[in-house]
Amino acid sequence: MTTRSTVLFLVTALAATAAFAQDAPKADNTKINQRDRHSGQTTAFDQPNDAEDIKVAAAVRKAIVGDDSLSLSAHNVKFIASDGTVILRGPVKDEAEKARVESIVKGVPGVANVQNQLDSKH
Repeated sequence: MTTRSTVLFLVTALAATAAFAQDAPKADNTKINQRDRHSGQTTAFDQPNDAEDIKVAAAVRKAIVGDDSLSLSAHNVKFIASDGTVILRGPVKDEAEKARVESIVKGVPGVANVQNQLDSKH
């Protein structure tokens, strides 16, 4: 490809990306995230930085993302791992998926307790 062709291709690709971004619906998670705005609620900022909690958190994320049967929403749930307890938050598609995520997390070594605060859309 010549330099001119490359530039033309990049400009076209950027224009198409911008047009797609304008047409995409805006995500509004305001209602879902409201509980995290109250003082006293544990949030991701409260994730401990000690080696064991970080190890458990990484294993939990790997287990959730590794299950191809879960929706994109489930793959992106928020959680806090602390002293063997994992608190789950965020939207999932339905009650079955909510239960599936909890089951997966309970099976992770180092997890003794799961607080399932996931929100199902249906």
